[in-house]
Amino acid sequence: MTAFANQQLVLTAIGEDRSGIVSELTQLVSDCNCNIIDSRIAILGREFTFIMLLSGDMAAISRVEHTLPIKGMELGLLTMMKRTSSHSEDDYIGAYNLEYTGIDAPGTLSKVTRFIAEHNVSIASLKSDTYEQDNELHMRCELELNLPSQIDLDDFKVQFEALSSTLNVDYILRRIR
Repeated sequence: MTAFANQQLVLTAIGEDRSGIVSELTQLVSDCNCNIIDSRIAILGREFTFIMLLSGDMAAISRVEHTLPIKGMELGLLTMMKRTSSHSEDDYIGAYNLEYTGIDAPGTLSKVTRFIAEHNVSIASLKSDTYEQDNELHMRCELELNLPSQIDLDDFKVQFEALSSTLNVDYILRRIR
């Protein structure tokens, strides 16, 4: 197998949410002989966002790169693509899910992500939103974290406990892999 046998491409499409977009994009990927190895969809306001990680040989990836801009214009989508390579999980002690909730306050997510960055922890996914409860706006956030092998897990937990107390959020940290 050559180095070009399994190429990877990150594809992002953004546009007005409407029925059939996912079908059109996944059909294009299939027609180009690529495989979707990971994907995410989010509706933000009235906008649809679709992110896919594709794999295929050099010719298949090139077909997607050449056909997606035309299809994107037909569908009224802003599209972006970037070639990438497989992610190595060898440098991590495990994946953890961090969920926190509390009264919505400006800067909370920024402070949490800064704490995570200062500990050289990788954020694999992040989802946050707000909701009204008891006439107050609350926030919730869920992050998937890859903890590096050199981290002191107990120290990380103690320091995050202190941060959560300062931010007045409740949280759960649990190992998922």
